[in-house]
Amino acid sequence: MKGMKAKIPRAINTASRMEVADNTGARVVEVISVLKYRGVRNRYPRGGIGDTLIVSVKKGTPEMRKQIFKAVIIRQKKEFRRPDGMRVSFEDNACVIVDDEGVPKGTEIKGPVAREAAERYSKISSAASIIV
Repeated sequence: MKGMKAKIPRAINTASRMEVADNTGARVVEVISVLKYRGVRNRYPRGGIGDTLIVSVKKGTPEMRKQIFKAVIIRQKKEFRRPDGMRVSFEDNACVIVDDEGVPKGTEIKGPVAREAAERYSKISSAASIIV
């Protein structure tokens, strides 16, 4: 896992729901916590593009529902600024379910993936169809 080049605003709150962009069978997940989050006392953890989350599956196949997984954020609605001055925002918030090493559980990823997440996780970039 490599470092990030852009300063990503942390726009995904704990307990927010987001779409799953892979073909694992999960459709909607709820954020439980953010891994490696260091914040202030009594502040809820928040995540941005490229952050690893612990999520609970709320909608999906019966085998996937009510299970807890790790996920990586690949899209967020809140715009962020890249070092070259370009501002990027997506239509929705989306994540990909991964294992402990950051390898996606699904074989394909629907929709675009942010370049920051693709650079950080090489296996996600190989499964992505579009990298923005």
